[in-house]
Amino acid sequence: MKFLPFCFLALGANAFVSRSSSYHRHQSAVSAVSKKDSYLVTLLPGDGIGPEITEATKKVLAVICEKSGFEIELKEALIGGAAIDAKNDPFPQESLDQCLASDSVLLACIGGYKWDKNPRELRPETGLLKMRKEMGLFANLRPAKVLSQLIDASTLKREVVEGVDVMVVRELTGDVYFGTPKGIDVIDGQRVGYNNMIYSESEIDRIARVAGDVASKRKGQLCSVDKANVLDVSQLWRDVVTDVITKDFPEVELSHMYVDNAAMQLIRWPKQFDTIVCGNIFGDILSDEASMLVGSLGMLPSASIGESGPGVFEPCHGSAPDIAGEDKANPLAMILSAAMMLKYDLDRPEEAAIIERAVEAVLDEKIRTPDIKQEGDGCKLVGCTEMGQAVADIVAKAEITV
Repeated sequence: MKFLPFCFLALGANAFVSRSSSYHRHQSAVSAVSKKDSYLVTLLPGDGIGPEITEATKKVLAVICEKSGFEIELKEALIGGAAIDAKNDPFPQESLDQCLASDSVLLACIGGYKWDKNPRELRPETGLLKMRKEMGLFANLRPAKVLSQLIDASTLKREVVEGVDVMVVRELTGDVYFGTPKGIDVIDGQRVGYNNMIYSESEIDRIARVAGDVASKRKGQLCSVDKANVLDVSQLWRDVVTDVITKDFPEVELSHMYVDNAAMQLIRWPKQFDTIVCGNIFGDILSDEASMLVGSLGMLPSASIGESGPGVFEPCHGSAPDIAGEDKANPLAMILSAAMMLKYDLDRPEEAAIIERAVEAVLDEKIRTPDIKQEGDGCKLVGCTEMGQAVADIVAKAEITV
């Protein structure tokens, strides 16, 4: 498989943990759907700006399907706040069943102020965690590659961010988000909240192998982030990661860094990093921090994969309820997430590459949504709908060689 320009160069040639490759050297391969004429994809528009970026992405997918002569049936399902409002459940069973029966899943974003005061079981984020757990999506990969067209959109100095190319590999189904016991109890007359930060050896082992595989096909440098100086669970993390990488990925140069230092170093000198692997809570924070190096979360896609079944492809950004319905959202991250889906779940790498090139061409044409528009940059300011249409128009002009 040939990898073409844009965010996925963050992986290097053939570096993504492909759904058709074996990332675990002692397990059978994880297979994507074989190329076919018709696919079923579950579409989860979610909340906030989700429906807007979803519509923009649907236009692009419709064009690429028409050009290439295949079909994608996009079947919508509920998740997050929309599911709470309709079903009183942030991820209803029928949504889970539909996702598991699909070839792939494309998710927009969830959440919003409306549901912030709900009990934990009725918050949008609970639905997202349930989806990851029930679908076995244990590995999240987030590229952060600074593009030349947007280098001045970063809040950091040009000399700091120019050339940044980082991949964060985040464990997704363990750690403090899923650990038990947890809750809020009354002890000695006052409320006490507690969560359990827990990892098993097998959970660490499998994410370490994903990270080792990714790092071995990039620059061969892997930084494992933990807090082993004060947390027993982090000491286990460090021990297992060291053992896996040393024995099974001897070509990878492994380093360790405490999470507080890693957060500082990502801002001070991000070019020192190539591939970063971390647990769920540290990865949640650091991947968002790394994403902002490029200037906007609105530009970055991500993939969540498991050992079997469909993956979930989604933009890194949130639901931005403050601009929902105002046609100000940037749809490019979701469009690029759809490209990742085509490449890694649906075995359509050329069509994915066409979409990736179309996004870069739109940026070359100096078309910008508000989040990536800079004062005096001479670029045209557009909304979500126009940006999506601009990508679709370029895709329509592309040549298909398959």
